[in-house]
Amino acid sequence: SEDDALIPLSPYAAAKLAGEHYCTAFHAVYGLETVRLRFFNVFGPRQDPEGAYAAVIPKWVAAMIRGGGVRINGTGEISRDFCYVANVVQGNVLAATVEAKDALNHAYNVAAGKRTTLSELFELLRSGLAPRHPKLAKLKPQEGPFRPGDVMHSLPDIGKAQRLLGYEPTHMINRGLAESLAWYEN
Repeated sequence: SEDDALIPLSPYAAAKLAGEHYCTAFHAVYGLETVRLRFFNVFGPRQDPEGAYAAVIPKWVAAMIRGGGVRINGTGEISRDFCYVANVVQGNVLAATVEAKDALNHAYNVAAGKRTTLSELFELLRSGLAPRHPKLAKLKPQEGPFRPGDVMHSLPDIGKAQRLLGYEPTHMINRGLAESLAWYEN
């Protein structure tokens, strides 16, 4: 939940938390009303599959289509809440337009509210692409070392965003992938 103790395990996470502290400080000193959103594993069309910070879904789709291997860092039982971009847009619009005073100056988790293992994600992508890429029918993932700074499981509580912002995810991972795979392929 948003009220859990925050102990960043990577420089990326520490930078995100620093931004939240700035919001808190600007409210305390200048009275600036803020709403802080914490996005979880966002995916959708227009994501770049290249680069050091490429998200796993476009990266794996590109690797599968090119015939390369897909590597799972750590075990396939690592899990994440993959949040389709339409859910993120909804969260941003709700946060930008919220008028209730009790909803201001809080952090909110924006996610789908469902955990998916990396093995399940691999199978969703493989089976979604295989009808157009038959060579993927027998593809298996490779396992690599666990990455420092990663967590085994990530499943945020979205209850606060639901209660105070009216947030309700419209896209679970299956629907988001159905709307994204064609774009990734092109």
